[in-house]
Amino acid sequence: MIFKNIRTIKSIQTFVALITFAAGVSLVVTPSTAQQISIDEFIRVRCTTTGENVYTQWQGSMYAFVPQERQRKLFNILGMNVARCIKNKQGEWQLLSRELNYYLDPKTNKIVHKWENSWTGETVAIAHVANNPVQNVVSGSPKSEVSGTNVTFVVDVPLTYPNVLANDAKFKDYSPEKLYQAGEFFKLTTSLEELRNSTHGVKNMHIDWMRVSPWLPWMKMKGKPGYLVYSATGRKLANFEELSPLLKEEINSRLPLYKEAPRCFLAAENESSWSYFGKYFAEYLKAERFPIAAPVTQDVCEN
Repeated sequence: MIFKNIRTIKSIQTFVALITFAAGVSLVVTPSTAQQISIDEFIRVRCTTTGENVYTQWQGSMYAFVPQERQRKLFNILGMNVARCIKNKQGEWQLLSRELNYYLDPKTNKIVHKWENSWTGETVAIAHVANNPVQNVVSGSPKSEVSGTNVTFVVDVPLTYPNVLANDAKFKDYSPEKLYQAGEFFKLTTSLEELRNSTHGVKNMHIDWMRVSPWLPWMKMKGKPGYLVYSATGRKLANFEELSPLLKEEINSRLPLYKEAPRCFLAAENESSWSYFGKYFAEYLKAERFPIAAPVTQDVCEN
């Protein structure tokens, strides 16, 4: 499958919106039997062919690795994505979405807004993830492999591109690296029988996700060597009400924009944790609550 809007890969939570496939990627499960999955079947796995909102939730852990130190668990993570798949005038499928991800106290599982950075001795504000939009045009014929009654897609996405914060001196303590270097690693599994028998979309989809990334800008690591590892699992939900109470409360009270996916391909660059941090840096310095409140707004469509 080919990305026609490859900038989507820059999102921290390529996790759910970007469970699509780079050209030439072979999807392997062993032992297995090769199966040809059409683009329409993939759309039925990822969202639906009827253009309705599709919700996905994930949960897991985030770890810090510093050379010659024992690794540390920093946070639990909890996130969601709301997506819609529609066809453009050229008959290509567009995957349109928004997503949230929260860093939680590993003991209480509650949202935290301050973090004591034991490496620098500073206490910093936490910028939770709010990516709007995360959108892409997908095409091609993805390969897949079947093990038993399930079909699993395995996708490794190495990421290297210019750091959007690197050329601004005010971010030198937050993200000084010239290049952003990371990797996203996905396994997307569903029942082959359900996929073949589905008319508009499968109900059951399980996701395994691992991510390796630089320190997040808000951690203010001042160039210290090290990196982060995310490990999470998730699934496709039946509706908004199946989201965790924490996510529903955040969306209903502060972030109603994230209750629905975009209705068109937006005239906007895809958001990432790095671009979001730069956009709301003044609010971050004031220790305002993240994500920044997001009321419902009119979608501005790309021409």
